[in-house]
Amino acid sequence: MAETEAALRTLAHNVRAARTRAGLSLDELGRRAKVSKGSLVALEKAQGNPNFATLVRLADTLGVSVSALMEGPAQERVRVVSGDTVMPLWSGPRGSEARLMLTTSGPAPVEVWRWKLQPGEEYPSHPHQAGVVETVSVTEGRMVLVVDGVEHPVAAGQTATFDGDVSHTYRGAGDRTCHLVMTVQLPPGPG
Repeated sequence: MAETEAALRTLAHNVRAARTRAGLSLDELGRRAKVSKGSLVALEKAQGNPNFATLVRLADTLGVSVSALMEGPAQERVRVVSGDTVMPLWSGPRGSEARLMLTTSGPAPVEVWRWKLQPGEEYPSHPHQAGVVETVSVTEGRMVLVVDGVEHPVAAGQTATFDGDVSHTYRGAGDRTCHLVMTVQLPPGPG
């Protein structure tokens, strides 16, 4: 429970700081990210419980990575992250999940995700900001990547990449769990 409260306080601080850097009022951020002002007020007071889609919309609107909203300051020169210590940001009813492992630093950060997709279960994603590039590498099983309405089968040992500024969906395929590593390359932030 204490870890959840600490994570919520970090999220609240990071959202408020990113909003302030962007020069946005609560009203304007809410309008652009399609999040109610009440939800933003609660979030910035560490009282909210935003879902994954809300975090992605806020990050896209603020021009930062999802993990930039969730992580405290970097403590070490080398970070080693264990998957079992990272809470899923999305979980499907059949056991699918997405875990944001880390985000690289620098002017054009890259998010590194681990996904598990159960057969037939899917996660639809809204279009991201222009300049976002996603890459998926299937390590086990099969999936269907749907980009702008077109289906692309991706099997173990294959990698696909696409511009993330269109609607896209990740769907488990076949008869066993699909495991994949996804990277999200973000455009350079403001100088």
